[in-house]
Amino acid sequence: MKNNFLLGLAIAATILTSCGDDDTADIIINDNSVTNNNNGGGTTNPTTDVELTGDISSDVTLDAGSNYTITGPTIVKDGATLTIPAGMTLRAAATGADVYLAVEQGARIIAEGTSSQPIVFTSASNTPNAGDWGGLIILGKAPINSVDGTTTTTATSEIASLPYGGNEPGDNSGILRYVRVEYSGGKADGQSENNGVSFYGVGNGTIVDYVQVFEGKDDGFEFFGGTVNVSHIAVLNSQDDSIDWTEGYTGTITDAYVKHGASHDKGIEADGFNTDVANNGGYFSKPTVTNLTIIGLGSGTGNEAVRLRAGTQGIFNNVWIEGFNEGFDLDGADAANPTGAGVLSGDLVVNSVIFTDVNVNMKNDTAETFTEGDFLTIDATATGTDFATWGAGWTRQ
Repeated sequence: MKNNFLLGLAIAATILTSCGDDDTADIIINDNSVTNNNNGGGTTNPTTDVELTGDISSDVTLDAGSNYTITGPTIVKDGATLTIPAGMTLRAAATGADVYLAVEQGARIIAEGTSSQPIVFTSASNTPNAGDWGGLIILGKAPINSVDGTTTTTATSEIASLPYGGNEPGDNSGILRYVRVEYSGGKADGQSENNGVSFYGVGNGTIVDYVQVFEGKDDGFEFFGGTVNVSHIAVLNSQDDSIDWTEGYTGTITDAYVKHGASHDKGIEADGFNTDVANNGGYFSKPTVTNLTIIGLGSGTGNEAVRLRAGTQGIFNNVWIEGFNEGFDLDGADAANPTGAGVLSGDLVVNSVIFTDVNVNMKNDTAETFTEGDFLTIDATATGTDFATWGAGWTRQ
C-alpha cells in the first residue's frame, strides 16, 4: 500500500506512526501548518512543516507541498519504498552524525529529480557548514569481500549498525537521479564517519545517475563492496577523499568530476579490501572508471590525485588529472596487498590519461617492479569528463 502525505490534514500525523514490533521508534511527523496572507491578496495554500525521524515501515511518497526536516536517524525499513518528488529540498538538523537517511537491505528509495528540478538534501542551518549532518546511506545485498560469502554473507555498517552484503549482484535499492547532497559528513567518533553518499553492498539493479556531493566533511562517495554502477557523479570541496572504494567493489563509474577545496585529501582512495578486517572473500575491488576528471590546487600542494592500495585492481579510461604533486600513488608491498601484481597481470591499468601541472605521474611503492609505461598510457587527446555540459543547471559549482 502506498501512503501519501496529505497537506494540512490531521490524518498526516498517523499515516506513518504505528506500533512497531521492534525497539526502534517509528517515523514522527510534527504538523506545523502555516497559512500565508500573500500580502493582503488572499490566502495561499497552507505549508506543512514535517519532521522526519525513526522508521519508515511502509511505502511513503513525500508531499511536494510540505517542508521536510530530517531531525534524527531516519531508516527506510526492509520492504518499504520512500519516494521523493522532483524539485524537493529536504533539510537536515545541523546536529551532526546522528542525523541521516538510511535505506535498509530490501528497502528502496526513489529520488528522481530532473536537471531543472533536482532533489536536494542540505543543512537546515542558516549558516551551513560541512559536517552539519550525516548523509545518505544505502545498504544492499550485493557481494562484499569482508565476508566469505558462504558461511557469512553480511557485515555491519559503521553508521546505524545495519547489515549489508550478500549474494545478489543485481539487487535493486531504487533510484538516485539528479540528486544533490550538501554539508554532510558528520562524524560519530574517530572510527565511524558519515559520507555524502555511502553505498554498502549496493547492487547493480540500483540506478545512480547525476548525483553531486557538495561541501562534505568526510568522503564524497564511498563504496563498501557491491556492484552498483554510477554515472555523472560530482564531488566538490570534500574535506576527505572524494571517491573511496573498498571491500571488493566491482561496479562501474562513468563520467566523474572531482574538484578540491581548501581542505581535502585524495581525489580517489581505492582499497582492494578492508584492511581493518580481512579479504575473506578472496577477491579484490576492480571497478571500471571511464571519463574521469580530478582538479587539485596545484602541483606545489604536495598531495596525490589517486591512491591505489591493498591490492585494488581497476581499469581507468580517459582520465584528466590537474594540479597535483603526484598523479597515481600505488601502495602495497606484501602478499596480502598485491597492488603491483595487478599492474603486471593487466588488472590495474590506466588506458588513456593526460596530466596537467603534475610533478610525478606515477609513484610505485609496491613490491613489484614495473615502468610507468606498464601502468599507464599518456594520451594528449584525453579529455576526462565534460562536467560543464552534464553538470549544468543542477549542480553547485
